Amino acid sequence: MKKYVLGIESSCDETAVSVVSDDKKILSNVVYSQIKEHKDFGGVVPEIAARSHLDSISWVIKQAMLEANITFKDLSAVAGVSGPGLIGGLLVGMQSAKAIAFANDIPFIAINHLEAHALTARLTNDVSFPFLLLLVSGGHTQILQVNGVGDYKVIGKTLDDAVGEAFDKTAKILNIGYPGGPELEKRAKLGNPNNIKLPSPMVGKQNCDFSFSGLKTRVRHLYDENKNNIDQEYINDMCASFQVAVAKSINNRLEKSFKIFRKNKENKKYDFVIAGGVASNLYLRDEIKKLCEKNNFEFNAPPVNLCTDNGVMIAWAGVENLKVNNFSSFDMPANPRWNLEELKNEK
Repeated sequence: MKKYVLGIESSCDETAVSVVSDDKKILSNVVYSQIKEHKDFGGVVPEIAARSHLDSISWVIKQAMLEANITFKDLSAVAGVSGPGLIGGLLVGMQSAKAIAFANDIPFIAINHLEAHALTARLTNDVSFPFLLLLVSGGHTQILQVNGVGDYKVIGKTLDDAVGEAFDKTAKILNIGYPGGPELEKRAKLGNPNNIKLPSPMVGKQNCDFSFSGLKTRVRHLYDENKNNIDQEYINDMCASFQVAVAKSINNRLEKSFKIFRKNKENKKYDFVIAGGVASNLYLRDEIKKLCEKNNFEFNAPPVNLCTDNGVMIAWAGVENLKVNNFSSFDMPANPRWNLEELKNEK
């Protein structure tokens, strides 16, 4: 018998709800974005985000159920994002999921936002455990070995800014608009990276960790030094150079992680997954794909619309947890700093 899971995402500035079946069918995918509400501030304001989630959650759930053409009684479980993220938004989504599950006497599954990103490629691609994961979501940049649902081992992580934060902060320095990451990618296509030289942080280091704060600082220094001669061509060149520097840094870290992942494993073609909002950057995807081909890894990435926050990833993570009977209690609290490596102990 087919099983359906309702997924609710509200960890940051998207209120998103989806219904997904255990045979990998997406029955609905409704997203309400708050970009306009935060644009004037140049970033997400937590209190505004929480109020917006409260205002929109009911109609987004209703719309998702209408598009799925099923009732709450048809659901096998309700999955709600429970961390990490902004506490106000997490409470709105998690409590809504709990209420639906309790009222209809079906299981509630607390979903780690990062695990949801990590598992999305198993919905859209033919990905098997174990696989190597580059997680680039919001304030997180990590390389992980994924052994199974709830079973993650960190191989490398950022020591300061996450790559997404570096994109957004650099865009803010260059005054190119909000949200910064997508705008920087657009500008980079028009620029010449050879006109401005930027360092690729951590290249050559023995571990697999990342660091992007120095790169961002270098952009600021160059911008301040040339502020009287800056035009759109300069901005585009800076964006292009920044993107190339990031790609070189990531690929250098990944190449080391490939060797660590393969240690004591067969020399077969393992799956590699890139997940999270920055995975929607097509330049980075192309560069990493080339590296995977060179190192005998199968490159996998969700479609661009499923890289940024969405309800589909929460619902699918719910399906994955449902398959292994991994349910959550109704008194489980939201956890704004929910660590992937501690996931097994939190259910």
